[in-house]
Amino acid sequence: MKGRNPLLDELKSVHNMLKRDLAAVRKLADAAASGAPAKNVRAGLTKLKSNGPLFQLRVNCLSYCQVVHNHHHNEDEALFPAVVRAAPHLKATVAKLKADHRLVEDMLYEVEGAARQLGGNDAAPRRKLVAALRALSDHLLEHLAYEETQLGPVLANWKTWPGRR
Repeated sequence: MKGRNPLLDELKSVHNMLKRDLAAVRKLADAAASGAPAKNVRAGLTKLKSNGPLFQLRVNCLSYCQVVHNHHHNEDEALFPAVVRAAPHLKATVAKLKADHRLVEDMLYEVEGAARQLGGNDAAPRRKLVAALRALSDHLLEHLAYEETQLGPVLANWKTWPGRR
């Protein structure tokens, strides 16, 4: 039986936190789509701010987007080059993951913009937020699963980062 791999465990831990919060975000999107008052949607975002797994450090909803931006930047700059050095056959996979990161970045900006516009009784910003949250959730969940599936076998064999002692 193989021991636990801290690198793969860390990747999956961050992904699991993102997945849990995406489930909460989906509930907020459903509530917004069902016509919940804007103050209730904002209250749900505030609850994420103070109670969600990624928000225990008192970050707000828009900071969630920054967490994802930072996570992907770290993967692009540190993890992916190491993966390609260790497993050159994954070069195309890494290129796809990097392209996904750019798409997710655009989606995060859509969510941020839509969240800032939410208010009053205008249904258009609400629809825009719902669409942005659902698109982000769908794509990011698919991305996280693909990344774990494709990189998991390589990371599972690493005891430390290649090149580090």
